[in-house]
Amino acid sequence: QVQLVESGGGLVQAGGSLRLSCATSGRTFDSLTMGWFRQAPGKEREFVAGISRSGSKTYYTDSVKDRFTISRDNAKNTVCLQMNRLKPEDTAVYYCAAVPTFSTVVIPQAPQQYNYWGQGTRVTIAS
Repeated sequence: QVQLVESGGGLVQAGGSLRLSCATSGRTFDSLTMGWFRQAPGKEREFVAGISRSGSKTYYTDSVKDRFTISRDNAKNTVCLQMNRLKPEDTAVYYCAAVPTFSTVVIPQAPQQYNYWGQGTRVTIAS
């Protein structure tokens, strides 16, 4: 079992920044590929960013490229999402997700490919 706890959400003005963190426990962290997803009201959960086990590879959905940065600290069992130049359309509940993988380069992008989820943290961007 893996436990994931997100933090860092809140309300900010458009153009501002937030940093989300996800603390993990229960399994060797460097065996996990990590992802951030978000779900806006009335919409399906969507992939935002993912990072490989070692952190050497990252992947972003097009709408957040050059604004968001995913990172991980395998010594502290945490993954972060730095979000800059936020837009009202970034408003959503953000979820941290994890999946044990053998691959060190593949980053799954579908929610059903992840085994473990946090409870979510709400991000609201005011226009």
